[in-house]
Amino acid sequence: MGVPQAMAALRDKAALVRESLQKSQTITESMVSILGSFDHRLSSLETAMRPTQIRTHSIRRAHENIDKTLKAAEAILGRFDLTRKAEAKILRGPHEDLESYLEAIDQLRSNLQYFTTHKCFKRTSGIITHANNLLTKAISKLEDEFRNLLTNYSKVVEPDRLFDGLPDSLRPSATSPGKRNDSKKDSDNQKNSENAVYTPPTLIPPRVLPLLHNLAQQMVQAGHQQQLFRIYRDTRASVLEQSLRKLGVERLSKDDVQKMQWEVLEAKIGNWIHYMRIAVKMLFAGEKKICDQILAGIDSLRDQCYAEITANSVSVLLSFGEAIAKSKRSPEKLFVLLDMYEIMRELQSEIDYLFGTKSCTEMRESAQSLTKRLAQTAQETFGDFEEAVAKDATKTAVLDGTVHPLTSYVINYVKFLFDYKTTLEQLFQEFEESDTEAQLKTLTKRIMEALQTNLDGKSKQYKDPALTQLFLMNNMHYIVRSVRRSEAKDLLGDDWVQIHRRIVQQHANQYKRISWAKVLFARLILCIHIARLAC
Repeated sequence: MGVPQAMAALRDKAALVRESLQKSQTITESMVSILGSFDHRLSSLETAMRPTQIRTHSIRRAHENIDKTLKAAEAILGRFDLTRKAEAKILRGPHEDLESYLEAIDQLRSNLQYFTTHKCFKRTSGIITHANNLLTKAISKLEDEFRNLLTNYSKVVEPDRLFDGLPDSLRPSATSPGKRNDSKKDSDNQKNSENAVYTPPTLIPPRVLPLLHNLAQQMVQAGHQQQLFRIYRDTRASVLEQSLRKLGVERLSKDDVQKMQWEVLEAKIGNWIHYMRIAVKMLFAGEKKICDQILAGIDSLRDQCYAEITANSVSVLLSFGEAIAKSKRSPEKLFVLLDMYEIMRELQSEIDYLFGTKSCTEMRESAQSLTKRLAQTAQETFGDFEEAVAKDATKTAVLDGTVHPLTSYVINYVKFLFDYKTTLEQLFQEFEESDTEAQLKTLTKRIMEALQTNLDGKSKQYKDPALTQLFLMNNMHYIVRSVRRSEAKDLLGDDWVQIHRRIVQQHANQYKRISWAKVLFARLILCIHIARLAC
């Protein structure tokens, strides 16, 4: 009973499912038919609206083109207006308002670039030609303005202004700055000058430098580098050379030096040392400073300008040093040679800085060469002095056996050398790396030995043996006493002093023995004479 009922229930449900599927199929077909109808209608509508869409798109593009054209026209008109204003400023020239003039040139360049990149405009070529012509005139006026501005503010520096910038210890006194002191105590100030403060003069007012810099930049942008170079070089080189001439710098050849009296030459050498310090520390340093500011950003032109501005002035200064170094050597020149060597050593680091670029190589190497040549000449003069002492053939005898002029001259010379002890040690290092103090000791001993040998020869001029010993005793005593009271004692050492004191004592003993023998001989002669008279 149960199974038939269940089967009947399943059949009823299956019939309901079948009926539902048939209804769903009917609905689906109806929807497909409706959607197909919509698709056809939409397609027809799209076809109908296409002309309207095309017209709308064209209108939109036309509006965009009009906007673009208006903006382009506005930009072009704006450029025309800016060009007109720039032209008005340029035609007025740079004298009234230089900064405004420079702005006008920048604006004209900008407009020229704009029209060059927008050549679709019909009259572009005419505008470009006009702008180029206007720019050429503007740069020409700019060049004249740079020349006038630089010339008007480039004044010769008076010597008093240079002296005012020196440290107090180096300012010239009432006497000539080149006058040397025999004790060389004045050079103590010079040796401390490396730490002194120098105040270079104002070569061009600071307010003018930015204007000159802007003018230089504009000339370079316009391709006028060579014009800028010539104007700057010629103007500044002339002023620098005139400043040095007013100071007293002059070109002297080797022949000029040879013809001078020693007193005149010595004064000129002292002046040269002063001029070198002023030129390097003040004039050349000031020249480099303004050159770096005016030509900032134009490195190759800046370095070449500075090199050519200073070239002749450096040559004049160094040529005098070369003339002295190449002139005939003599013992009295040793100390001025050492003074000149000192100043070149003192200034070497600043010369290397001021003339450190490739363009200045020749001047830098010339200064280094002069330093070497002065050192070599001084060293050779030192050797000449030793030889001169050994070969001194003065026949003038000191009648009473006192100190010979040669002895006092040599001792003073050696004592004077010790004021240059540091300089001499530096000089020896120029040629070999060795114990410089030992070298100085050896040279000093050789001079003393040469003096002793010469004195021994001069002592033989006396016919009286007592005067011979007295002469040697007095001279050796003078040498020992002078060495003991000077820096030479520290170098030669106590042993040298003790040995030569014993030599003095030996001569004294000899003198006494000869003197007693002479007294005894005189007494004997007297006794014989008395005896004869008694007979």
